[in-house]
Amino acid sequence: MESRLQQRFYGLDHLRALAIVMVLLFHYRAFNHPDWVDTIGQWGWMGVDLFFVLSGWLIAGQLFRQLKRSATITKKAFFLKRIFRILPPYLVVVGLYFLVPAFRERESLAPLWKFLTFTQNFGLDVIHKGTFSHAWSLCIEEQFYLTLPFCLLLLHKIKGIRFVPGIAVFLLLLVIVLRWLSWNVFVVPDLDTDRFWLTWYRRIYYPTYTRLDGLVMGVLLAFVYEYKAALFGRLSRYGNLFLLAGLVLLAAAFRVCLDPYTFTASTAGFSIVALGFGCLVLAAVSPSTFLYRYGSRITAQLAGLSYSVYLTHKGVIHLVQGFLEQSGMDPGSNLALVICLACCLLVGLLFRYLVERPAVRLRNKFLNPAKETRPSLPV
Repeated sequence: MESRLQQRFYGLDHLRALAIVMVLLFHYRAFNHPDWVDTIGQWGWMGVDLFFVLSGWLIAGQLFRQLKRSATITKKAFFLKRIFRILPPYLVVVGLYFLVPAFRERESLAPLWKFLTFTQNFGLDVIHKGTFSHAWSLCIEEQFYLTLPFCLLLLHKIKGIRFVPGIAVFLLLLVIVLRWLSWNVFVVPDLDTDRFWLTWYRRIYYPTYTRLDGLVMGVLLAFVYEYKAALFGRLSRYGNLFLLAGLVLLAAAFRVCLDPYTFTASTAGFSIVALGFGCLVLAAVSPSTFLYRYGSRITAQLAGLSYSVYLTHKGVIHLVQGFLEQSGMDPGSNLALVICLACCLLVGLLFRYLVERPAVRLRNKFLNPAKETRPSLPV
């Protein structure tokens, strides 16, 4: 039977658009900005956690679908799709950062090998080597893409797919324990020193093993959707209730993470955020909600551009603000904000047509070589 995950969900477009807007406002605070951006943008770091939940849902859903259909995972096709989707825009941006110093929003970069091996998130010195630091989340996602297929194949081989919910709950609890340990072992000794910020980011915020909440939540939702259709059907009747629950949980997360560097925020905050966004994703794929029923060309376009915009936005804002300042415009004005965000979207469009679409065509040649060489039939 054809999986329902193959259909397009308007609600997920809305959430992906929300995620990229949150991230843009959060990072815009590092540049000249209007005062109101601080108020709204301070919560934008949660946009990355929303991206994690969405990625867990999407990737796990694809793999579960293959396992249900053919009892295996076509690793070549899966990895080729990921490679041609992720690497071309990413490598172009890495090239810009290393070959065009003017593109750098800050002074120093982590070593090139860390970007090329997607290990930059481990031991990241965001204080002294914070240029292109936002690639940390992509590193976590790439590590997730690399390991999940093999984990699911192993579970399928030992007839353990049914244990995915239990494993997911175990992992959600484990990351809380790991953050608790990291706090007590590494952060506490530096609480009253100048090293606190660097230690907190290195030991709490950036490591893969402390930031699995969102990805695991997405995997759990995809499992329920694919393997527990009756349960999902019952849950989806209460889509609006899950939407409300997600908003309440996120409001609680706002409260807990008002100071994100506290013990409570550092240990439990990310889990509350993941649970809140998990409820929103469940609502977004439930036919009973307006998120599911109504599409928007604006959010669909933002969702489609989100990856390239995420990669390039800091460099673009840095360049545009520098140009505006030289032109006599206040780079911290609302008009400058609009211009900078518009340029971010424009660069995203350029990446779509100059990088992403050619990469998709090349990917299709690798995946369907016979189809590419077969002559067209007469009409």
